Amino acid sequence: MIVAAAIGLGLLIGAFLGALGGGGAILTVPALIYLLGQTAQEATTGSLVIVGAASITGMSGYARSHHVMWRLGVLFGIAGIGAAVAGTALNAQVDQRWLLLSFAVVMVLAAVAMLIRARNDAAAKTALATTKVPTPAGGPGPAPFVTSWDLTTGVRVLLAGLGVGFLTGFFGVGGGFVIVPVLVLIFGLSMATAAGTSLLIVTLNSTASLIARAGHVHVEWHVIIPFAVAAMVASLAGKAIASKLPDVSLTRAFAGMLIAIAAFVASENIIALAS
Repeated sequence: MIVAAAIGLGLLIGAFLGALGGGGAILTVPALIYLLGQTAQEATTGSLVIVGAASITGMSGYARSHHVMWRLGVLFGIAGIGAAVAGTALNAQVDQRWLLLSFAVVMVLAAVAMLIRARNDAAAKTALATTKVPTPAGGPGPAPFVTSWDLTTGVRVLLAGLGVGFLTGFFGVGGGFVIVPVLVLIFGLSMATAAGTSLLIVTLNSTASLIARAGHVHVEWHVIIPFAVAAMVASLAGKAIASKLPDVSLTRAFAGMLIAIAAFVASENIIALAS
């Protein structure tokens, strides 16, 4: 029964991860805790396995359509490795209830970021509908990384990488729900390229954080492996489905789900702390 539930959850979460380039772990952790009965530390560790595996698979789909900025993604990921290790060390020192309350706050912030993303997408579509934009030879492709690689760019990559890396280690999340808006708003990538590059960064961050946790936290592999395999399969399907659905509507629905989950997690732990 638990394995069947893990497979079903993996399919759902993998589809979100493949479609949006992030958000998988922020759903995986509550699912592992409240639906599959794991502790916060077990769930955040298992989440790294699931999301890392699904990100590799999902990234392959974006790479085939040339929507991965490899240099930016690798440098971003490397910048966050040290912060991911620091976040992992702090994770072990925090009470589970306070950890989950903090996680609820992060989910709300993620929802706000997603809503901003949806608003920007809607504005961009309106602008395109009223302005004729010439199509480049060879058809449309991924948006170029137009910012020059100077000191300012390096500092931005470093700071963004450090912030996302810490979130990865502390909460056991890939950070894609933060990475995608950063890549779009700060680095000027298209939505498709931001999603594909985000999956590369998530893979690097998840791997670094998982290595730091190795041997310190028990992992229920009989649950995590089928969960991860299902998420890997669904991540490819999510990418394909997302290309046929209104991105703005999908993003807004995802943000609403995040807020609902955050409210549930926060209320459960506030009651526990008050009792």
